[in-house]
Amino acid sequence: MFPYDDKLLAAVRGTPKSIDDVIGTMQTIDAICSDGDGLKWFNWLYLGVTQAVGKRVMAGGFQDPAWMAALDVQFAGLYFAALQSTLSGGTAPRCWRALFERRNWTALARVQCAMAGVNAHINHDLPKAIVRTGVAPVHGDAHYCDYTALNATLGEQTDRAKAELHVRLLGDLLPLSELEDTIAAFSVTAAREAAWNNGEMLWALRKLPKLSARTVDTLDGMTAVIGKTLLVPVA
Repeated sequence: MFPYDDKLLAAVRGTPKSIDDVIGTMQTIDAICSDGDGLKWFNWLYLGVTQAVGKRVMAGGFQDPAWMAALDVQFAGLYFAALQSTLSGGTAPRCWRALFERRNWTALARVQCAMAGVNAHINHDLPKAIVRTGVAPVHGDAHYCDYTALNATLGEQTDRAKAELHVRLLGDLLPLSELEDTIAAFSVTAAREAAWNNGEMLWALRKLPKLSARTVDTLDGMTAVIGKTLLVPVA
């Protein structure tokens, strides 16, 4: 889709082992992508969030910083894997394809692409990442408290994106439209709460792999619908 996609593929082929690895990969993606690539703007938002998480982990700002770091790495790995699958000719989850197949739609706003990526990553990937930390998710425990402590940071980063990315992919101004209402209707805090609950369900389904796979597939389908709604071109 873009002439530099082979460079993007090389950037996401490795498996991140630390938050620094994650940040390094995101910085490489940012440097490769042109402003007219919708992927750049989700990655830009995600990079800012990850840098904030990394600083807080290093400062001891969580009850269990090691678990938060593990969650961050597992979480980012799912984004990189989806991008790698698409760029190598494989099949990414439908929710990610909603964004990846529209990366070059210049009628879209940058904030639409950013929020479509957030939708795919939180609603579909985050429950899986929670399970992959290897620790049972329990509503209200210390890990849950660390997890929800990030909501304010995520809200700040999302608000920044809504303000700074309110232009089309190529930078031209947007007309007044229903875009604001569509974007405003997406709540990162509500999505993360649902992701935790879904993570608890996936943990309980570990010994029922077929049912677990069907549950993930259902999440993928529902998330894809939301993503396509977020990515309706602005008239």
